[in-house]
Amino acid sequence: MRMKRVFLLCLCAVLWASAPAQANVADLSHVIEGFMATQFPEARSHFWVVNGTEWQAENEMVVDLNTVVLTRASQTPTESRFLLLIVEGKVAAAQNIPLDHGADCQPEQA
Repeated sequence: MRMKRVFLLCLCAVLWASAPAQANVADLSHVIEGFMATQFPEARSHFWVVNGTEWQAENEMVVDLNTVVLTRASQTPTESRFLLLIVEGKVAAAQNIPLDHGADCQPEQA
């Protein structure tokens, strides 16, 4: 009986500790949609794809984002790539990354 209580207590502690991380990841789509609305206010339709994410600190995340935006039905879609710095659930900074293959984007080396 004692082992059962210890097991349940450990299980509750693990679930409680992992809950805030899941809430932050779920909010990522809302943050990106807000960024898209401010970056492309005249867009008729859009979609985005997250290429990757990297946690910088407990409340900071860098998101590598590809976007495709259609402003008018007769125009071809515009493709863009951004790096977003998200701090405490808000976009703190955004950087437009060139799409051409000649771009030299490498991580900083200390």
